[in-house]
Parts: sequence; structure tokens; C-alpha cells
Amino acid sequence: MVGTMALLPSFIRPHRRMPRRPARPAHRPPAADEAVLDAPDDRLSPALVAAGRGEYATAAGLLADTRATADWEHRDRYVRRLAAFARSRPEWFEEWRAADPHDAGVLLIGAQLAVDRAWPSPARAELLREVSPLITAAARADNRDPVPWRIALDHARGTRAGHRYFEELWEAAVRRAPHHYGCHVAALRYLAASWHGSHRECFDFADRAAQDAPADSLVQALPARAAFGYLTDGCGAVVPRGRLEAAADRAMALSARLPAADPAPAEVRNKLLYVLLRLERWRDARAQLRLIGPYATSFPWDRFSQDPLGHFLRLREQLQTAVPGSALAGLLAAPPEPGDGHGGHARPAGH
Repeated sequence: MVGTMALLPSFIRPHRRMPRRPARPAHRPPAADEAVLDAPDDRLSPALVAAGRGEYATAAGLLADTRATADWEHRDRYVRRLAAFARSRPEWFEEWRAADPHDAGVLLIGAQLAVDRAWPSPARAELLREVSPLITAAARADNRDPVPWRIALDHARGTRAGHRYFEELWEAAVRRAPHHYGCHVAALRYLAASWHGSHRECFDFADRAAQDAPADSLVQALPARAAFGYLTDGCGAVVPRGRLEAAADRAMALSARLPAADPAPAEVRNKLLYVLLRLERWRDARAQLRLIGPYATSFPWDRFSQDPLGHFLRLREQLQTAVPGSALAGLLAAPPEPGDGHGGHARPAGH
């Protein structure tokens, strides 16, 4: 990771969605010809079902387990999903916070929830500054946990924080977890927003991070995330085709190591599917579609439609039954996404 950190200072020099479906109960997995949107895994599903009943104990136990085992990748994913659920169904979370206001899980969800609520506002930067104490409290609850620092990195992008401050956050994050995917995505998005259109520099950061990471780390998918940003942005210098191909190849190698038809790596695979389609690698896209199975994710398809599940299904049908080409072109064109005026995305942290 030293190489990634050494690259960063020179890189950052100055210069409405459809509502998600309710959580599926933890019973049989969907059949391969079905499709579900943002399906929770077998650990998260019971927590969401219990929260739907107004009960917080299952969610509390889930986050306590991820903390005890230092399972930071799952902890990050679960915090984001639980905060999203609490945004529309807050009763269980408010009861938990009243019962145990200093619990590390309570503080973490509270910080994520506050960031999520502030993000869509035109006064985002001002509202987010009021959230800072919540993020600090979450970080102090467990000095090992990188997830509060991922939230802090998103917060820095939303408040248009300066590069020196961002570097301090980044170094604190990677000291705790050198290969934490969520922190790397947050850093990549900050850099893209701070230096909009400089996709080559984004690729430099993503490639160096992936080279430093273990073969089974989700950071191996970071260059494909940079490729997605380039392919949907429509501005900046041209990135050589070979670099896009290499990013897709690296993400495909990671995908092959992960369980097939599983909700945990679904977003990485859905994003990779888009990149492969844009590169017209039809055979590889069909192979990735088989690995995705029934697990569609809102990101990236909500970039193209207010009905991300329907969009995924239309893509899947075209890829499976038609000769790819012009029929897919209209489904792959991204409209400009509302941002913060600095190339930032309207959502805080879509992984």
C-alpha cells in the first residue's frame, strides 16, 4: 500500500430513483431465471426482517459480530444497507439508539444515516459540516474500524474539503485497513470530483492500489470502477483502449474467484457487466451474466433508468436472445448525473 499512498499526494494537487423492494426473507434463493434487486445476503436478511418488525437486536448482533472478527468489508456493506433501511423505517434504529446510545454500531449507522440524509440537499456542504461530530464519535468507538473513515472520506467529498485534509483522512483509513474497498472507492470518487475529467490519474491510483492488493481483494475491481467512471463521464482526455481492457480483465479474474450467483459480489459484477458491454466483449459479458445469476443491483443501472431492475432485465434479454450491437446502445447511454458542480455524484457512496 506504500506505493498507493506515495502516488496520492501528487495526484490530488490543486489546480430520483425508484424505491427498493422490501428485503427478501432468508429462505430459498431465487431461481436463476428470476431477478431480484439489491438482495441482502443470508446474514443481513434476518436483520432487515427483524428491523421491519421494529426489532433491533438482530442488527446489533450482526454488527457486533463483524466488529469482533474485524470483518470490515461486510461491516461496511451492512452499515450502508441498515442506514438506508433506517432512512425510511427509523423506529427500530431510534429504539436501539435510545437503549444504547454509545454502542459502536449505533454510532456508525447514525453517522451514515446523517450523511445520507444531507446528501440530496442543495445545502449539502453546510448540512454535512454539522454531521462531523457524529463521524468523530463513530471513529472513537473503535480505533481499529476503517468504516468511519470511509464515511469521513465521503463527507470530505460532500463538503468540498481541501486536499491536505483529505490526505490526512486517507492515511488514517489505510493505516487501519490497507486494502479496504470502500475506502478506496471513496478516495477514487473524491479524486474524480476534485480533478474532474482527469481519468488517467484516476486509473493511475486505481491500478497502483490493485497491484498492491491481494488477488482476492475487492480492490482488484477498482480499475474497473475507474473504467466505469470514464465510460459514463463523456469528458476528459482519451484513455487508451488497452487500459480499459486490462481493467476489465483484472475484475474478471477477481469475479472468477468469488462465489457464483451470490449477492455479496453482485455490485462488482453488475458494474463489470456494464464495462464489458461498452467494450463489446459479448462472450465475456454473457459469462459475467451467468455469475451474476438473479442478483441485480441498483448501481450501476440507476444511472440509466428510474427502474434499475427493469433496465437490467432488458439488458439481460438483449444479451441472451439478440445479436448484440445497436439494440444495446440505447440501454448503455448514461444521462448526465446531477452532481455538486465539481464532478461529484449525487449519491454518497454507491459501491
